[in-house]
Amino acid sequence: MALRDATASGSVIFGKNSDRPFFDCQPLVLHSSREWPRGSAIQLEYISIPQVDMTLTTLGSSPYWCWGYEEGINEYGVVIGNEAIFTKGFRDSAKKYQIGKGPDLGLTGMDIVRLALERAISAEEAIYVIGKLVEEHGQFGSGVPSQDHVQGGYDNSYIVADRKEAWIVETVGKRWVARRVIGGIASISNEPSIRNHWDAGSSDIVDYAIMMKWWPEKLRGSFDFARAYIDDMNSRQVSHIRAQRSRDILKQSYGRIDLSVMKTIARDHYEGTFLEGPYFDAADPDFQSICMHVSPTGFTWGNTSSSCVAVLPKNDDDIPVFWWAPGPPCNSCYVPFFVDGSALPETVSEAGSFGKVLTPPVSATEDSFSPKSYWWLFRRLMDLTKGDPIASLPGYYDERNPVVRSYFDELESSFEQEVPEIIERAQRIGGNDKKGRAEIFDQFTAQCVKRVVSVLEKLLHNFSS
Repeated sequence: MALRDATASGSVIFGKNSDRPFFDCQPLVLHSSREWPRGSAIQLEYISIPQVDMTLTTLGSSPYWCWGYEEGINEYGVVIGNEAIFTKGFRDSAKKYQIGKGPDLGLTGMDIVRLALERAISAEEAIYVIGKLVEEHGQFGSGVPSQDHVQGGYDNSYIVADRKEAWIVETVGKRWVARRVIGGIASISNEPSIRNHWDAGSSDIVDYAIMMKWWPEKLRGSFDFARAYIDDMNSRQVSHIRAQRSRDILKQSYGRIDLSVMKTIARDHYEGTFLEGPYFDAADPDFQSICMHVSPTGFTWGNTSSSCVAVLPKNDDDIPVFWWAPGPPCNSCYVPFFVDGSALPETVSEAGSFGKVLTPPVSATEDSFSPKSYWWLFRRLMDLTKGDPIASLPGYYDERNPVVRSYFDELESSFEQEVPEIIERAQRIGGNDKKGRAEIFDQFTAQCVKRVVSVLEKLLHNFSS
């Protein structure tokens, strides 16, 4: 996350990579604003909760089995992404669950992302929506297909932003804290990051940690949320090095951060660092990197399943752009999407053979290839680029990925040059003609996706020959 003072354009810029199992297809979906009958309820993966009277338009990246989003944006330019974090609170709940005394099943972190986007017109409002949802419904339950609630469960951290500010929200069971970020940069990974200061949260966050003996009473005055609640039985090497790497690139680019810098971060495998990554090739991971790849050893969680960079509006008349790429971004292509549009190209919202079906992840089987799915076409490209669905075979990635990048870099450059003109055309129409504006965005995005698919098909053909 880069706030206005840290970017070249003065716009807030948000970036997120979603790391999931390598079969966890993640379509992009658009849900228009809607009024709901009083007393309505929403059926989610594990529970049903009351619906609000009206939900906002949202655009988000949604796993094939899931109601919610890994990352998304709403019509007011509020953007949210979540990360799994591993806490003593979850560890304690998991132990109790195994002996039949655990908490009730609740919301997934992805559900919370979408719910907050549907209900909040600002980042600050969104953090209180998140807090209320966590306190009322909890978040215990697997978020990983085919894994039980102990294996696949976790607590969640969120970055929430609008055009003026950002917030970091960190949750533990039914408790939460949030810290406002009004300038500079911020980054999160799979560990609590809020330390001695926060601006909002559960009233008993300190007392509970002391009661559980996670923090000594004599040090109450110097309470450290992250130190108290982090699961010290879970290695931080899976998260801390990635968080520090993203912060380092942001610091190096301070005042010059733009779309290109954010894409560079998303595609990073520790190139140019003392780690001299990658040792063999990027698709054969040495470490858990920001751009994630599945490993035969199983030490990574899978692939980066999607990546986004959201460039938020500078003023009320400006229009947010949600750049989205399926799969590991080093081998993918960012396309501009617009929450101000009215429809997405059908292929980007298609899952594989399982379909896009709301299913408790404990019951969801692995998704598999469908030629109708944009995501799965990119997954097939990744497999062919490295020579195998899981391993990276010698002589493949280092030869084929530069070919992929030459095509997609040219497309991305073209899209970047064309976006300002598209936005200007939409602005000339005026805000009262929402349908006319939406048609401009829909047609442009459809053309972008069509151009990408044309290149994809060419690459798939050449690599399959």
